[in-house]
Parts: sequence; C-alpha cells; structure tokens
Amino acid sequence: MLHRELVAPGGNGVSNIGIIGLINLVVIVIMGLYFWNLLRQQQGSKCAVGRESRREMDRLRAMREISLTKPLTELTRPKRFEDIVGQEEGLTALRAALCGPNPQHVILYGPPGVGKTAAARVVLEEAKRNPLSPFRPDAPFIEIDANTARFDDRGIADPLMGSVHDPIYQGAGPLGVQGVPQPKPGAVTKAHGGVLFIDEIGELHPIQMNKLLKVLEDRKVFLESAYYNPDDPTIPSHIHDIFRNGLPADFRLIGATTRSSRDIPAAIRSRCLEVHFRALTPSEIGQVARQAVERLNMQAEPGVIETVMRYAQNGRDAVNMIQLAAGLAITRGLRTLTLSDMEWVMESGQHNPRPERRVPERPSVGVVNGLAVWGPGMGSLIEVEATVLPCTRGDGTFTVTGIVDEEEQSDGTRVLRRRSTALTAVDNVRTVLMSRFNVDCACYHVHVNFPGGAPVDGPSAGAAIAVAVLSAARGDEIDNKVAITGELSVHGRIKPVGGVAAKVSAAAEAGVTRVLIPAENWQERYSKRTDVQVIPVHDIDEVYRLAMECPEGAATSRAGVSTTAAVAAASQ
Repeated sequence: MLHRELVAPGGNGVSNIGIIGLINLVVIVIMGLYFWNLLRQQQGSKCAVGRESRREMDRLRAMREISLTKPLTELTRPKRFEDIVGQEEGLTALRAALCGPNPQHVILYGPPGVGKTAAARVVLEEAKRNPLSPFRPDAPFIEIDANTARFDDRGIADPLMGSVHDPIYQGAGPLGVQGVPQPKPGAVTKAHGGVLFIDEIGELHPIQMNKLLKVLEDRKVFLESAYYNPDDPTIPSHIHDIFRNGLPADFRLIGATTRSSRDIPAAIRSRCLEVHFRALTPSEIGQVARQAVERLNMQAEPGVIETVMRYAQNGRDAVNMIQLAAGLAITRGLRTLTLSDMEWVMESGQHNPRPERRVPERPSVGVVNGLAVWGPGMGSLIEVEATVLPCTRGDGTFTVTGIVDEEEQSDGTRVLRRRSTALTAVDNVRTVLMSRFNVDCACYHVHVNFPGGAPVDGPSAGAAIAVAVLSAARGDEIDNKVAITGELSVHGRIKPVGGVAAKVSAAAEAGVTRVLIPAENWQERYSKRTDVQVIPVHDIDEVYRLAMECPEGAATSRAGVSTTAAVAAASQ
C-alpha cells in the first residue's frame, strides 16, 4: 500500500508536466504563427510599397519626358540689366546697393509689371561677378510671396521664419517617437549667404514683420519649443546647438511692393535703402512689345505696336497682348501679327486706352498745366481751368471742383479726419491774390475746375491755381507749353513738393517745354535734361511772369540763372 501511494502522486506529477508542456508548445506555435504572419504582411506591404513606388516613378519619368514650349513671358524675362526697359535710375541705385563690398537691404517701389522682380533676380548674378562682393558663386536666391507666406498661429508652420516639428505632431519620425523636437528652417535660413526676395512685402502679417526685423538685426533666427529640454542627453547635439545658438540667417533682403512708402512700417524702411521704379512710358511699352515680337520670330503690321502702346498699362500687359495676338495668327498659319487681330484682343480683353495727357494746342486765358503724382511715382499732367465773373461787391463766390474735400491720416493707432490740404491751398490762393495782386475774390464769382474725373489732393497745385485765377481775372494768356508745380504760402512763396522727378518726366512726355518747380526742389541733374527745361522759382510773381506766353524764339531762363533776369531778357 505504501508503494502504491508513492507512485500515484508521481504519476500525476508527470501527467501535469506533460499538460503544461503541451500548453506551452501550443502557445509557442501560436506566437510563431502570429509573428510569421506579421512578417509575411510586412513583406507583402514592402512588396506593395515597392510596386507602388515603381509605378509612381514610371509615371514621373513619363511626365518629365513631356515638355511644352516656353511661354512668351518666360522668353521675354530679362537676363541682364540691359534687358530691363525704362528703369535706368532705379537699376543704378539697385546695383549700387547690392553689388559692392557692403551690400544693403533694399525695398523696391513701383507699379506692377515694370521689372521689379526681374531686377531682383538679375542683381544677385551681377553681384557675384564683382570680386569685391561677399556673395559666393553658389549664393542662393530665395523668392517668396508675402500674400501666401502665412504663418500658423499655433506655431506649427512658418514658411518665412521656420518652425519646430514637435513630437506630438503626426509624422514626427524616429526622433519624434523619442520625444525630440525637430527644427525646420524657413526662407530666412535657406537664403543664408544670398538674397531673400519678398514680393509684395507690404502684405506681410505684422507679427511676421516684427520677427523679420529681429532676424535682420541678429542675422540668426531663434526657435522655441515646449518639448525642448537643454539638459536632456538623448537630444542630438545639432538640435541642442540650434536651440542655443539659433539658425544662421545672414542674407540681404530685397522687398518689392506696389504700395507707397508711407504704407510700409517705418521700422523696416529705416533698415533698407529705398529704390523707386517708375511707370513705363508709352514709347517704352512699345519697346517691350517689339522685343516680344522678335522673341516669337514674327512680324507686326503697321499700327500693331502703336495699338499696344495706347492700351497696355505696363510691360506685362504688352507681352500678354502680343502673345494672344500671336496665337491668333499662328492658328491661321501666319507669321505676321495683324492690326485686326490686335484690335480683337483689345476688345475681347475689355482693355481701356491709356489716358494721354497732352498740352493744349494753343495758349488760353485761365487754363494752366499743373502736375500731379499718382500711385508709386507715376507723374501726370493735369489741367487747371478757371473762370472769373464780376459781381456785386461782397457777394462773390469761390467754387472749386475736382479736388478732395476731406482727408484721412493714420499713425497706426488712430485715424484723423481733416479738411483736405487741397482746400487749404485754395484758401492760400485767395489770400495771395488779395495781398500780392490786389484781386479781391469777394468781387467775383470764381470757379476753378480740375477736369478728368480723378480727384486731386495735396497742396502742390496751389501755384497753378493762383496763376489760372489771376490769368482769368486779367485776361492774360498762359503759355500752353509751360507746366507748374509748387505749394503756395500765404506770403506768396513757392514751397517744396514731392514727386518732382516724376512730374518733370510726365511733363516732357506730354509735350511741355518748360517746367516751373520750387527752388528748394532743384537738383543739378535737371540742368542736364535735353527734352524739357526745368526752371526753379521762388515766389508767385516769378511764376506768373514766366507762365505768360513767350514769343517764339524768345530767350527763356536757364537752370541756375536768375529767373527775373531771364524774364527781363525775354521781354527785350
């Protein structure tokens, strides 16, 4: 009995061990099958990914084999400074700013389609050819558009300044799995050692603008992340270096804008040289159109280029018009641009002709050529006409039409509304007419008009208004080929005004032979102009004497010579 009792437990033990071993074997088999199946799935996924990758690569190769001809806009894109039409002064300033041993940050002002972007692309290549320039042969040119370079308020993405890819974001990769934040460089870092071109820089978000100012000062950009621990030894050394010392961002900024300078923050303007590109003249637009026709290896009928000159507002418009007319000709198997096709382009595109301001055909009483500036440095000739009718003493009226009645002025924190400076200039005219010429406006019904539809603002037409009213009151004819600009003070002095260079160019384009400008606006370069005579004046008496019609061939004043002496010589 004792023997059986001992055996029984032993047999149960062996049996239990066998059951446990069987269970372990089953578990091992199941786990093996699981991992084998998992491996097979991975292999299958790799094969599927490989097949998809090969399929996409084949598709990419097929796409790369397809190449269209270059559009005309790309064919006509300037490759040298010499290819940019009508911006000699602006290009000279840009070259001086960036092609020397100490390149500067630059802001380019000008209307659309005049060559700002083309000049920015060309200037870097020009600088690389200068052995004194700090730009290396491989200096990058990074271009972004401020309208689309928007940042994320959450700090996830900032194409301009750069951002940090934190571990919580999808697709953080192996470093993200380990809890390591990953800095992503922005355009300021990609432009390191080269040029960062920001088109329409005036559209940047104020926060981005402030960050950009900081980068321009430090020449580096600092990134922040709540997941960065400076004492974490698992974070790679290069990431520690980026967070401690920042990403390098030593570049030169070229900002382009169609806005005026007063719309750009003063903080960034103070750190940049300002270069102004002007609007193209009709003859310069015609030159762009001829270049486009030549690039297409085509011919143009008489009148085609003239039509483009009359309708195109800028060089880009001219190229687009030529390209569309060329398409019409080519579809008919022709290599000549016809006038009828170009007229169809104007009609279908609903293009309006350029307003051409020309001097009057003959001298008139009460009609004066004034000068104005529209937009970013675009000068224009404006007509000032006045009528003066006697009335019962004391009940006279003084009416002005075509000017702005009220102006708004903003300093960023508040907006002030005030009576326009153009109306203030009219008040000064009434005072000067009485004090200097003994013309009491209360004895007349005076009507001053600025025809053309565009409202006139600013005080620069004060001298022209005074001459027009005085001419109408005295019956004196005013020279139809003289133009006047200048603010009139209550003492009859001619005060300086803005945009004189653009005004002088516009006057010459309109057929003016003499331009009267404030003496304080005089620059020596005006004496070198051959297309128009620029005369500095000091007071309204000089202006009126010079504005009266001069006999054909009479001597007129020369730049740098006293206008009073010149008028005396002309009267002899």
